[in-house]
Amino acid sequence: MVTPRLVGFCVINGFTFGVDLALITLFRGGYGWPVWLAVSVSYVTAFGLSFTLNRWLNFRSHAPIGRQISWYVAAIVVNYLAIVLGIGAGLTAFGVQYQLSRFAAGACEGVFMYCVLRWVVFAPHREWEA
Repeated sequence: MVTPRLVGFCVINGFTFGVDLALITLFRGGYGWPVWLAVSVSYVTAFGLSFTLNRWLNFRSHAPIGRQISWYVAAIVVNYLAIVLGIGAGLTAFGVQYQLSRFAAGACEGVFMYCVLRWVVFAPHREWEA
């Protein structure tokens, strides 16, 4: 079953992915920044925007933001290491075309991040916050 939160997540993260690509293009193509810097700044900006929009519009959380940001940063680190590098780069190392590897990693990334946001970062009630 497709829930409104899942649809909201897809819309918000589709939008922030577009922002990410636009910023990479601006920073690399417009300003001539090195690729690593353009990718890094746009990645952090897009994830920050995603957190803010999901918190405000999708999950409508009013919980203290400090703990949520901590969980979110931890999720981004795990996402990057396990999915972007592990699955994406791993599949490429095994001979899968890099665009297909990135697409597969992106699909895993979407599922992982939705689950983390829904059941960890913006969970309605957790005993360890009491």
